[in-house]
Amino acid sequence: MCKDHADTHDTHDIRHDSAIARRGLLVTGAAAALALSTVSFANATPSGPSGTAGDESGEQTRTVRGTLPPGSPDFVHLPVEVPRGVREIHVAYSYERPAMPAGTQGNALDIGIFDERGTRLGGQGFRGWSGGARTEFFLRADAATPGYVPGPVNAGTWHIALGPYTVAPQGLAYEVTITLRFGAPDKTPKPVYPPERAKGRGRAWYRGDCHIHSVHSDGRRTPAEIAALARAAGLDFINTSEHNTHSAHSVWGGLWGDDLLILTGEEVTTRNGHVVALGMDGGTFIDWRYRARDNRFGHYAREIRRAGGLVVPAHPHATCIGCNWKFGFGDADAVEVWNGPYTVDDEVSLADWDNTLVSAARSGQSWTPAMGSSDSHRDPDPIGTPQTVVLAEDLTRDAILAGIRAGHSYVAESASVSLTFGAAGGRGRHAGIGDRLRVDADEPVTVRLEVTGAPGRTAHFVTDQGTLHTATLPESGTGTVEWRTTAAYATYVRAEVRHTPTTPGFPGALAAFTNPIFLGE
Repeated sequence: MCKDHADTHDTHDIRHDSAIARRGLLVTGAAAALALSTVSFANATPSGPSGTAGDESGEQTRTVRGTLPPGSPDFVHLPVEVPRGVREIHVAYSYERPAMPAGTQGNALDIGIFDERGTRLGGQGFRGWSGGARTEFFLRADAATPGYVPGPVNAGTWHIALGPYTVAPQGLAYEVTITLRFGAPDKTPKPVYPPERAKGRGRAWYRGDCHIHSVHSDGRRTPAEIAALARAAGLDFINTSEHNTHSAHSVWGGLWGDDLLILTGEEVTTRNGHVVALGMDGGTFIDWRYRARDNRFGHYAREIRRAGGLVVPAHPHATCIGCNWKFGFGDADAVEVWNGPYTVDDEVSLADWDNTLVSAARSGQSWTPAMGSSDSHRDPDPIGTPQTVVLAEDLTRDAILAGIRAGHSYVAESASVSLTFGAAGGRGRHAGIGDRLRVDADEPVTVRLEVTGAPGRTAHFVTDQGTLHTATLPESGTGTVEWRTTAAYATYVRAEVRHTPTTPGFPGALAAFTNPIFLGE
């Protein structure tokens, strides 16, 4: 923020103590919020007889200070009365981060903004969110800080949304500075979203990374850098998935092509877990301001599907605060069991997902496919490690999402690893990944796995009893493994390819795994 012309600024300090804040506790929908005192600004000084606002150098600034107590609600709303004639809103904030002893959480404060249309859960007022990734942002008609949505700065009550993610025992002291810049607005450009179709290869296996972050949330890469890295990783499609904002949907112009399909989504980042809204209509925003106790997730899962997307709980057993998935999997279309470099929490997620397959296998009811994504944020995070490889009718949004939803997919650590996995039974029946081989209970079944790009790795056939067959692949990395079984012995079979274990008692990290093939009528 430039302050070269001090005479154009009208600066006031406002103090919000925690007692005032507590008296302003409001509940709107499912979200409890502290309502602070309203910040007001004077109308712009007319520059001429027409009554138009002053020139672009006119500014007014207010600074708000306060302290939030431990146990504050998830969101604190700071109302700001925006007068007519404002061209740009600029917000900067800071907060105290005292050192804490081991085992005690310190302060972390997120930020975003809602316009004059209000803060209602699922309403139209959302204008941007940067979480804790930025210390300042601006909005105007023609442009905005990444994570925020350009558009008119209309008169009315706007709300700066503060999210006290964690609060230290002594409280969270904060300072917010709001600057309004007056002048005639520029035009808001019409958003252009990526096309829903790339050239493709017809019915084929397509590789994609569905969980990536850019500068539009807490990533450090630009969309152009991400597109280049996706191509270098051998990907056919990616999904933009910024935390709690859709601002990146319209920034991919010139970056898609016949060789790269770009899907638009969001990582809906609640206090009880994260969900990737995968492949939604461009411009769709999904609210995140609820917990499992609020019984709202089902509604927003339907909103994702109404926008043409899939509901994919992300890293369900991650250990970061608020990351562990608490909403259950009844509304999930798929689940991300492998997130970034393979770690212990991925192993737990894989095992937990595997435990859900038995009931679906025997009942014939729907099951939840597994997938994997990089969750890449910045260098040196690789894009496409891991990647979901999908059997789709073509390289289109609908075909890719249909393949993921059906479980016609496997997950690989890179484009160098390829799998072919199938089962064959009596009278020439065959089934592939995600399908059912309908055979009698005692009828012989041959399961076959072909692998390339996995030198010296170990192939495992996993069933409802656990791992029943293991074979070491040759040093060339190319090999075929077969196993004979029956539907009475194995309710389902899926394949894993693993590295050599490096930690006693812990299986080797995954190089690839498939969704299951179910056996039996």
